[in-house]
Amino acid sequence: MKKLSILDKLLFFVNSLLATLLLVSYLGYFISPNIFAFFSFLSLTIPFSIILNLIFIVYWVLKLKKQFLLSTIVLLIGYQYITKFYSLSEKKVLLTEDAKLMSYNVRMFNLYNWIDEENIDQKIFDFIKEKSPDILCIQEFHPSKKLNLNYPYKYVKIRTNQNNFGHAIFSKYKIINSGSLNFSNSSNNAIFVDLIKNNDTIRVYNIHLESLKINPKEETLTQKNSEKLKLRVENAFKKQANQAKLIIQHQEKINHKSIICGDFNNNAFSWVYNQLKKGKNDAFEIAGKGFGTTFYYKFPFRIDFIFTDEKIEVNNYKTYDVKYSDHFPIMARLNFETN
Repeated sequence: MKKLSILDKLLFFVNSLLATLLLVSYLGYFISPNIFAFFSFLSLTIPFSIILNLIFIVYWVLKLKKQFLLSTIVLLIGYQYITKFYSLSEKKVLLTEDAKLMSYNVRMFNLYNWIDEENIDQKIFDFIKEKSPDILCIQEFHPSKKLNLNYPYKYVKIRTNQNNFGHAIFSKYKIINSGSLNFSNSSNNAIFVDLIKNNDTIRVYNIHLESLKINPKEETLTQKNSEKLKLRVENAFKKQANQAKLIIQHQEKINHKSIICGDFNNNAFSWVYNQLKKGKNDAFEIAGKGFGTTFYYKFPFRIDFIFTDEKIEVNNYKTYDVKYSDHFPIMARLNFETN
């Protein structure tokens, strides 16, 4: 530190705070918000902390200072978080027997004109038709939009509430069983179907976990509303944890392969992500590229996921940059025939 200028000493102090914050934030992956919600709050900051620590590494390396080791060590400790945040290369294995699974939060097909553009519902329909997924999981599905998606099999579950929206699964494969988990005290939900493909039974969950009800574009944090915001988000974290447990318990009752996909309303550094991913692969980590951003904002937020049974081969994964909702659609090519 003696060889550092006053400015560099100040920067290293800031660097130390950010490195410590990142290190402590890792705990949010392992600690349930029902035990200590504070770490769930911190886990939301991990993407920002990763980028800021990377910037400090570059700064110290360019100045040939050993201070770069601090952030480097912290990032190496959390190497698994880097791979969740950014993927260097896309896996492209396109087999004719692949099943294409798409997950898309359509925000009620722009029913209330959040996007100031005409025919958003038709553009969503045209996009889906163009990509032609074999299995289509939609969150915030609204039945007032009579779009002919032209799938031979479907399961739609609408929750009775003021918005009258729900979930839908459309399939080119025969559905032999379906149902809803019916989250309590929530407008959100999870539904499932059992599909048959080449005599193989696959369970698909389409989930939408509790929203944190944070709008970074509109909500201004002030001293007056900060406590209300904190309590609201903490309550949402706890609801998410209970919803994740319900999904896991429901899944434990089957002995065939399963897939969990949908809008988690949380990132890849959260406890609910960790719990739902157990025994599964994150399709983005296996076959995606880039940040995999799924929520429309200036910063890369990945809150929509496709988790596959480890016996299912993920051959490709894409996030589509189409602004027909506040979420981007994601699609994976899956081979169910592997052992």
